[in-house]
Amino acid sequence: MSTQSTQPTRATTAVRLLAIFGSTVVGLGCTMLPESEPQRFEFSQIAMGVEFRLAFYAAEAAQAQAAALAAYARIRELDRSLSDYRADSEVNRLCDRAGDHKFHKVSSELFTVLEQSNRLAENTGGAFDVTVGPLSRLWRRAGRFGHLPPKDELERARRVTDWKQVDLDADTRSVRLRVAGMRLDFGGIAKGYALDEAMKVLVRHGIDSALIDGGGDILVSAPPPDAAGWRIGIAPLDSNAEPSRFLVLSNAAVATSGDAFQHVVIGGVRYSHIVDPHTGLGLTDQYSVTVIARNGINADSLATAASVLGWNAALKVVEEHDAAALVVRSDGKRTRTLESPSFAAFSTVQATRRTAATNE
Repeated sequence: MSTQSTQPTRATTAVRLLAIFGSTVVGLGCTMLPESEPQRFEFSQIAMGVEFRLAFYAAEAAQAQAAALAAYARIRELDRSLSDYRADSEVNRLCDRAGDHKFHKVSSELFTVLEQSNRLAENTGGAFDVTVGPLSRLWRRAGRFGHLPPKDELERARRVTDWKQVDLDADTRSVRLRVAGMRLDFGGIAKGYALDEAMKVLVRHGIDSALIDGGGDILVSAPPPDAAGWRIGIAPLDSNAEPSRFLVLSNAAVATSGDAFQHVVIGGVRYSHIVDPHTGLGLTDQYSVTVIARNGINADSLATAASVLGWNAALKVVEEHDAAALVVRSDGKRTRTLESPSFAAFSTVQATRRTAATNE
């Protein structure tokens, strides 16, 4: 599971995906099309610990400004609910009651994310597990101080890491955490959910051609007016290298999970920020997993799950969720690349049209 932060001071954990429109990298400012055409607007704001960038087409500046403000307000609202860094967040208040044997009513947002998390945990044999919070905290400290978590502390954290100890009651929209000391970490799913919710806000404001980039996790709707889709570059394992492969997407999400920007080297071993819930240890291979899915919550969580799973299991799970994946791993001696059968198709305009059709 990812230990990425939802605090503004924390850097993104995803391998950066460069969102590109035509030959122009999406950045700050506003690009205007001819007066008779929709205008392109771009906004940027720090939220959930990363830069959220909006690029979309609107009829006028007032519409664009209102849409962007509303989208960012929705993202901040989700952060207040789902952040494990905010002491007063809804999820932390729930965790403070872990082990009290009671069900507690939660917001629809928190319940939705927990439902999706438990479903994926079951489908991946626990490779995706949002109860990894105690382990996340230990590895954050390891990253700050450069030493491995003590074995006894790791073992205690592992004993309270078990998604099966999270009970959900859909009828009352309530949750019970059975084990005292359990902590939830939505670092591998919250950004994707925020992308979906922010896009819904844009749609309600009449925006139907948009790209939202949340620290490298990207969601797009309809193509720009003069393009077949949004062009997105996949960054390689080397964080300083330029993208060597591009996707053309519409009405789809793409997320990359990797350790290019967040890892720690201890005793000559490189440990990722993503922790294997089964071992309690950070992943040690240098890796990048890129997932294309119908929505942000699936792309984000599947990228994290696939990082923990082995090669074949990762691709199997991704394909079972009607998604596509590109997996790149290096053990320091050689680099291997594996992709699901449908991944290559997304590099073409024809695949973009097909993606749009499956999301109608």
